[in-house]
Amino acid sequence: MDSHGSDGRLQWSGCSDRGRFRANNEDSFVGLRFNRQELERLGKEGNASLQSADFVFAVSDGMGGAQAGEIASRMAVEKVPRILPKGFRPLASRVESESPESLLQALFHEIHQALVYLGRSYEECRGMETTLSLCWFAPGLLHFAHVGDSRIYRLPAAGGLGQLTEDDTYVGWLYRQGKINEREARTHPRRNVLQKALGGGNQFVTPQIGSIPCSVGDRFLLCSDGLVEGLYDAHLMDLIGEPGTLRSVEGLGPRLVEASVSACGRDNTTALVIEVQGS
Repeated sequence: MDSHGSDGRLQWSGCSDRGRFRANNEDSFVGLRFNRQELERLGKEGNASLQSADFVFAVSDGMGGAQAGEIASRMAVEKVPRILPKGFRPLASRVESESPESLLQALFHEIHQALVYLGRSYEECRGMETTLSLCWFAPGLLHFAHVGDSRIYRLPAAGGLGQLTEDDTYVGWLYRQGKINEREARTHPRRNVLQKALGGGNQFVTPQIGSIPCSVGDRFLLCSDGLVEGLYDAHLMDLIGEPGTLRSVEGLGPRLVEASVSACGRDNTTALVIEVQGS
């Protein structure tokens, strides 16, 4: 499967849980299949071809008083289908498409502005904000965009685990600089203090945006910070499976969430696993 081919499939599994102590779930996630003619909202589990459509998966984690966190995260994922289908790859008619980078910039800007407007207009929404981590799959390519401390991990077919996104926290910066280790980062008292989020009091928010090639056998994990409160990187690799173990993606989202909530469960917990497969 190369970046110019039209074959290949995706299999995915997602789950979200409020955890053991929170009264409500401020996490949201979404899966979408789209081309120029139609858009389909995906179920929590599935398997489908990339031949005639692209796929988008996103996880958001809202914050704010009362129900504002839930509203913020839900608004973020509901904005996605309104913008990204404009960027579907050119067809035989050679209709021009906007670049994925410009569309992702526009999407994050629109979400941010909508949340800021609501926060200023309604007392119950004051200060509402959300993270957003998004993966856009086309044949042979993954475009991603991110703000906050939800995460996108890549588990390549060749082995290993790498975090594609950077946590927008001071603790995340300390970890990237090598000043603290993984255990210290996960127990640091300021680990949940965001430096950047959509909404809130920021006038402008610049998302992290990138594109990477993806190959058959690659797996990707999108998750809220609640998942990694209970699972270290080694645990993630063990549960998701090393290449060649033939561990199916089916049911993997719920298994990850259940393991994390059992180990910790202090926060809302969301996991979404996607595998690139051959045609």
